[in-house]
Amino acid sequence: MTDPLGQRLWTKDFIILAVSNALLFSGFHLIMPVLPLFIADSGGTDRQIGLIMGSFTFSAVAVRLFTDAGISRLGKKTFLILGMLVCMLGTVGYYWADAVGPALAVRLLHGVGFGIATTMYATLAVDIIPAFRRGEGIGYFGLGTTVSMAVAPALGVWLVAAHGFGALFAAATAGQIIAALGLGAFSPVPAGPAASTGPAAAPPLLDRIMERKAAFPALLTLLTGIAISGVIAFVALLAKQAHLATVGYFFLVATSFIFLSRLFVGRIFDRKGHSWVILPGAVSLCVGQFTLSQAATTPVLLSAAVFHGLGVGILFPALQAWMVGLVAPERRGIVNATFYNFLDTGIGCGAFALGIVAETAGYPAVFLATAAVAVLLLAVYAAYLLTRPAVPAPCEKA
Repeated sequence: MTDPLGQRLWTKDFIILAVSNALLFSGFHLIMPVLPLFIADSGGTDRQIGLIMGSFTFSAVAVRLFTDAGISRLGKKTFLILGMLVCMLGTVGYYWADAVGPALAVRLLHGVGFGIATTMYATLAVDIIPAFRRGEGIGYFGLGTTVSMAVAPALGVWLVAAHGFGALFAAATAGQIIAALGLGAFSPVPAGPAASTGPAAAPPLLDRIMERKAAFPALLTLLTGIAISGVIAFVALLAKQAHLATVGYFFLVATSFIFLSRLFVGRIFDRKGHSWVILPGAVSLCVGQFTLSQAATTPVLLSAAVFHGLGVGILFPALQAWMVGLVAPERRGIVNATFYNFLDTGIGCGAFALGIVAETAGYPAVFLATAAVAVLLLAVYAAYLLTRPAVPAPCEKA
């Protein structure tokens, strides 16, 4: 399908970026559901698990302060490949991180690489997606990530059960190597830095942390990150403690519904605006988190996965597309960094705080707390709609 000017969404560049991005996330999601179990087996407490899981996001946020500098010095493609190489080093490092201290150091390194790579993938994708299909394009770009989320967690659980953590870390690293090689060999995106018209003053620190025009959707993204941090850090331990079905099934069901939501949420966003998708997404996330707090049986756990998956699948592309539509093309790099900065800050702060909750009140209390955050997300957005009844179109500049 093309627009009147002949712009296409499914170009060679778009497909290469989407596949490479999916491989990056495959390595991440292979590790993610079982890393809390790995840390616990190494002697980590719930509080330490929360700290280590959250530290990843803090280093990812910190490195994004230098996104613009990295692009101007190295170019988008080279900077992306650098991020991929750091991701590989971090992933390999988990093999030797058999204590809390080394695990924390490796997690921080992994976050640096992931922070660079995720921002650059999103920036390059937005550059080549036609503006009139931005919501749909971002949704489709995330489908590869969604498929990896569906397959990788269950595969990671199986690899650990059958072959141990060494095989898990080797498989995650292999996927990232293939992604980096494919991107370097086949992507026509220029490798070098963009042409410079002369030295420019460094932007203020706040402008490197966030795009001010996107402040409100960034706040919603922060709350979303806090709400999902319990799943990232503690759902595997909840399932293990309650003797429920392997956590791989939870992620398989959740990601199946993320995938389904991506098939329609982008088009609704483009045609109707963000309120038509963010409201139901927030409600679904709230239901999913509350259901997890009551997960004493496998059917309840899998029911929670359905609502969690729908909430995440709706909110992520909608919030990102909304933020991108508020800025000029030259600010897309910083607005994508803003999206991931606030998402990761929410996940990191949430994981750390929920580690304390888990240690003092147990895992069900963790998900009651994240349900409360999801309710707050819904309330803040509803208040915004009530005070701003004329919702701007997704691609309208603020």
